[in-house]
Amino acid sequence: MSDASPDGALPYKLIATDLDGTLLRSDESVSRRTRDALAAATAAGAAHIVVTGRAAPWTRHILDDLGYEGLAVCAQGAQVYDARAHRLLTSVTLDRQLAGVALAKIEAEVGPLHLAASRDGLDGAVLVGPGYAVTGALPATPFTDAADLWAAPLNKIYIQHPRLTDDELADAAREAAGGFVSVAMAGAGIVELLPLGLSKATGLSLAARRLGLKAADTIAFGDMPNDVPMFGWAAYGVAMANAHEELKAVADEVTASNEDDGIAVVLERLLA
Repeated sequence: MSDASPDGALPYKLIATDLDGTLLRSDESVSRRTRDALAAATAAGAAHIVVTGRAAPWTRHILDDLGYEGLAVCAQGAQVYDARAHRLLTSVTLDRQLAGVALAKIEAEVGPLHLAASRDGLDGAVLVGPGYAVTGALPATPFTDAADLWAAPLNKIYIQHPRLTDDELADAAREAAGGFVSVAMAGAGIVELLPLGLSKATGLSLAARRLGLKAADTIAFGDMPNDVPMFGWAAYGVAMANAHEELKAVADEVTASNEDDGIAVVLERLLA
């Protein structure tokens, strides 16, 4: 691992952090130690950018609570959100026809799925179908008519299976429909179908370009397989102690958990 440069400058100009399981603790708070470490890093000239699987409507209240005013990459890279201006700068939508074909192919292999979907836009609702278990207390709108799922542009579809594990479902979805959609596993009970080729790396590269920064300038922190592309893009990837084994396998370093200020542990060392 690179130490801070002799003149005290941070060796990375861009700090990319996932939210859930990484920057946020289990109660969705950010510790004072981690806030201070990020503030010190930005004071040293680095930019902090949040890169999350959450779409903007499920992200902006957290950013507002943090007083975060930079760019955020949301919806697994589909959205670049300006937190200061409260507006979307870019938004990529899922081809609904291809998504329908993908779902049919997956269900042909594994049987019926429980579905939810995230509508595009800054105020896009998350629709939740029968049997789908929503993680946490995030707002969602129930639907029973399948036509409602396809009635407006979407940035992602969530799938759950009554018997398969998340890893098994993600693998089965890629095998059955990987030519139609990208598949991301973002957390417990969160397997997503995305526009083909989309990943956190896609959105992060767009946001970094807006800041005049590059992959070589970037250190990334994450905890789940959906962070693998981001680690592949960034110069250095740091997995949390609580991270999925798939991410740890490609990380340059494993730090402490999100509950134990893993981001701060690394940044404090770099700034020392």
